[in-house]
Amino acid sequence: MAKKTSFDSIELSNLVQDWVKDKIVPIPERPKEKNTPHVPDFVRNVMGSSAGAGSGEFHVYRHLRRKEYARQKFIQEKAEKDLLEEAYHKKLEENQQTAVERTAKKRRKRLKKKEKLKMNKLAGNTKTNKNESCDKSSDSDKDSVKSDKISANTSPT
Repeated sequence: MAKKTSFDSIELSNLVQDWVKDKIVPIPERPKEKNTPHVPDFVRNVMGSSAGAGSGEFHVYRHLRRKEYARQKFIQEKAEKDLLEEAYHKKLEENQQTAVERTAKKRRKRLKKKEKLKMNKLAGNTKTNKNESCDKSSDSDKDSVKSDKISANTSPT
């Protein structure tokens, strides 16, 4: 049994060593956008699928037509994609603007609250100084009243 555990530990250490080695992991690149399909600028010998065309021309016509439809489809898809991307960026900009406005509003509110606390603290210090002087005088008045009551209770009548 000891041999098996030592074998297992050796195997495990070998696995860990292999695992720890720096291995280059290829990161796939984003697929590039398709370019506009190449369409010849000028097509000579334009023939339709009519009976006057030769038997081989029909396939040429079909191929050109298929290429043109693919080009039209690509242009439409690109236009839709551009519209969606533009709408996305516009929405993103609006969201950022509203976020900036919200943070500015909250910042103003925080600063206003902070200033109010400072003013209350300054006003509170003067009030507490006045209150302390009032409290001291009222405490001395209370002490004199208490001493009068105590002397009245202890005095023989």
